Amino acid sequence: MQQEEITLQTLTDSEDINIGYSDNDIVVVDSIQQFTEINAAHVSMSAIAICTCGRVQGYMNGHPIELRQNQVGVIPTNAMVTDLMISPDFNLKAMFFTNQIIQSFLREKMSVWNEMMYVQRMHIITLNEDEMRFYTHFYDMLRLCFEYGKDNPYNNDVIKSLLRCAVLALCGAMKQMLPEDTSIAETKSVDNHFQRFLDLLSQSKVKHRKVEAYASELCISPKYLSVICKKHSGKTANEWIAEHVQEDIRYYLCHTDLSVKQVSYRLGFPNPSFFGKYVKEHFGLTPTQLRKSK
Repeated sequence: MQQEEITLQTLTDSEDINIGYSDNDIVVVDSIQQFTEINAAHVSMSAIAICTCGRVQGYMNGHPIELRQNQVGVIPTNAMVTDLMISPDFNLKAMFFTNQIIQSFLREKMSVWNEMMYVQRMHIITLNEDEMRFYTHFYDMLRLCFEYGKDNPYNNDVIKSLLRCAVLALCGAMKQMLPEDTSIAETKSVDNHFQRFLDLLSQSKVKHRKVEAYASELCISPKYLSVICKKHSGKTANEWIAEHVQEDIRYYLCHTDLSVKQVSYRLGFPNPSFFGKYVKEHFGLTPTQLRKSK
């Protein structure tokens, strides 16, 4: 058995994987039966996997996990999956997403995803007959786009819209699974500090702030905030902040008519020049180039 590094690049480069669609943020896979030879994998992207046959069991980040037919497995970014045991008839359909596109799809609903993935650690969703029918028909629509929509100049936008609908529907199912007593005000646990940070980050209009500013609002030390972020998600507080800032930049430059100057001030940058340097550093493009690349 081997260990696999599952990235956007390795998925699209493999001749053994049946790719339905791929771009810089998304890979949709029709079948990955050949993964039956894998004992462990590092999954660098967020993944949504629908088991269509058989079952697989193993450990994800040290916690036992089992996926059966008609269940959806949701895997967070940079998860380590180990000790896999897979039935001979196992197969699944999967969608892999970068953090940027997940945040773009969910926006203000991102807190539900984060709580499921990193606080509650609930990664398996069982579908009833009606829900399975919904996702089956949904996947059929995607397949039609893959196969017959290639000449449509807006086909990629149609595919992304369908995928966003699927992720939103799954997020709604997640919300129904969350315990009713997860109110932020009712607990002072470490889990709750992390969830409060994610909620504060997603709800802040100006996200481009130092860790110290967020820690101060949470009444904890910056070092403690970074420790609990790393503990729950494998990412530092600075990395969480940077991801949300970059998604806001992408959103306001590519989906609004605000000028570059207006966007820079709205997002908390001291001046357009500093904003331009930040965009160039993180996107490899100037703000104007990024806007034209949408």
